[in-house]
Amino acid sequence: MAEWQMFRLGEIVKTNQSTYSTKENWQFVNYLDTGNITMNKVDKIQYINAAKDKLPSRARRKVKIDSIIYSTVRPNQLHYGIIKEHPDNFLVSTGFTVIDVEHDKAVPDFIYYALTKQEVTEQLQAIAEQSVSAYPSLKPSDIENLELMLPDKKTQERIVSILRLIDEKIMENNAINNNLEHQAFAIFDNMFPDVSSGSNLIGNIITPQRGKNLLSKDAIPGEVPVVAGGLEPATYHNKSNTISPVLTISASGANAGYVNLWNVPVWSSDSSYIDASMTDNVYFWYVILKKRQQEIFDAQTGSAQPHIYPKHIAAMPVTDLEPNDIVQFTKLVTPLFQIIGINKQENIKLAEIRDSLLPKLMSGELDVSNIDI
Repeated sequence: MAEWQMFRLGEIVKTNQSTYSTKENWQFVNYLDTGNITMNKVDKIQYINAAKDKLPSRARRKVKIDSIIYSTVRPNQLHYGIIKEHPDNFLVSTGFTVIDVEHDKAVPDFIYYALTKQEVTEQLQAIAEQSVSAYPSLKPSDIENLELMLPDKKTQERIVSILRLIDEKIMENNAINNNLEHQAFAIFDNMFPDVSSGSNLIGNIITPQRGKNLLSKDAIPGEVPVVAGGLEPATYHNKSNTISPVLTISASGANAGYVNLWNVPVWSSDSSYIDASMTDNVYFWYVILKKRQQEIFDAQTGSAQPHIYPKHIAAMPVTDLEPNDIVQFTKLVTPLFQIIGINKQENIKLAEIRDSLLPKLMSGELDVSNIDI
């Protein structure tokens, strides 16, 4: 068995080492905000043409390969990741602490996995809730002051190899799902080339509903995702208020207007939704709204707290649609979305396996000394 030693994280990492200056005069920026990455899954990177668009004031942190990014606001929302590749002129929000591991002291992926343990998340959330700001937030020093048990680098690499196998399978499933969704989009473009240019309104064809708000304190523990303002469910309930498949559109928060598809029943809280109880053609409405994602973002109202409601979706223009064409589209793409649903469920199971192994591997409870890497 490897010997494990206690380290203060600040002894083996550096935080927020590099900041972009406008004097560098980048002609464009690829920008990642805190709300657009959850558990290392990136939803959107915003492309900003510096000649035409104003750079967000928070677009300042530079990263490099193996940088760990960890949101300093509400750690329990799990907005973190590790950079393995990135586009040119890439910046992340100052809402992240950027953590760079000293390679001679530790394996970056090992530190990343250590920071994603539930007990560490809970510890950081407790610290954040003691902050004097208006919302739970961390300082870089709070992360640097964490104490972690580390084995030798060879053992770290063995542990990482086990966890990475699971994460690579999850990433493979995500890539397959992305390809299948793009196939559905291509079929849609072929069948409905001018769907957004008509004088009709979505609300004349279907009426999105708004889910009943559910506070976390009122949620009854169960297996049903509660969909609110985030990209991932914040908590779970023991019953749903929708019938799958269901698409949801977040009503408020950092991800207001984000269109998501669920292959299982969910509790729609503070979000608009269209589900199988309203139409047999949920996949059609998912594709049409997902393809108009930016238009939905632009329809948000409110400055301090952007929001979007069913009435905003209902008011979106659409051409007159032939019901038979919609039915035919649904018939063509249903097998694609069924595979996507199966892969999503497999990813949930894989994540559960990884999360159950994680504390045992990261504490030395499971011996990995005989594993070849």
